[in-house]
Amino acid sequence: MLLDVENLTVTYGTIPALHDLSLTLNEGEIVTLIGANGAGKTTTLKTISGLLKPRAGEIYFNGNRIDRLPAHKIARLGVIQVPEGRKPFVHLTVKENLLLGAFHRPKTEISETLNRIFNSFPRLQERLHQPAGTLSGGELQMLAIARALMANPRLLMLDEPSMGLSPIMVQEIFYIIKQINQTGTAVLLVEQNAYLALQIAHRAYLLETGRIVLSGPAASLRNDPKVKAAYLGE
Repeated sequence: MLLDVENLTVTYGTIPALHDLSLTLNEGEIVTLIGANGAGKTTTLKTISGLLKPRAGEIYFNGNRIDRLPAHKIARLGVIQVPEGRKPFVHLTVKENLLLGAFHRPKTEISETLNRIFNSFPRLQERLHQPAGTLSGGELQMLAIARALMANPRLLMLDEPSMGLSPIMVQEIFYIIKQINQTGTAVLLVEQNAYLALQIAHRAYLLETGRIVLSGPAASLRNDPKVKAAYLGE
């Protein structure tokens, strides 16, 4: 088991956000968290990555407890989050943004990683010396994912990668996510487009008001009447 989240409780001040939440993720899996806005999906990712500290519960990555570690040490272990909204350094070039993703890696590895990135994202290579702020929304999402891949993650956590993108670009981003997973990188995906998320995921968790109310193989959730009615528009 790569990721094991046990009985996680998180609050914002006195306001509860997650209640006794448990989930797991295995090597090579895509696991998706679905649910309405405010259900606790982003809070879950932020807590795993160390940006939030739980009030109770434990998080283990590759057998090591990480919920007491600062975020930068969790990232060094290979847990990398792509935040909602993409958040590039807009005044830096595409290349400079990518290199920031590899800040903790040996320089001897960076050139090879860049070449792999350009194979997956040829559009970024074409815009290598442009300021990131001049890119389209879809290109910015590619840049955000590519910057995360520069860190050589074992677990890639994606928060709403399709938000604000055209239908064609959404399909392209989800194709890229599948490609990343096929290279062996595990993916924890938070996505409002439950239909697409459940198509590419191996397993899924449904969150409601900070609690997991349903979990299992993604195909099972796709066929669940409650999920169909509330999240798939059926």
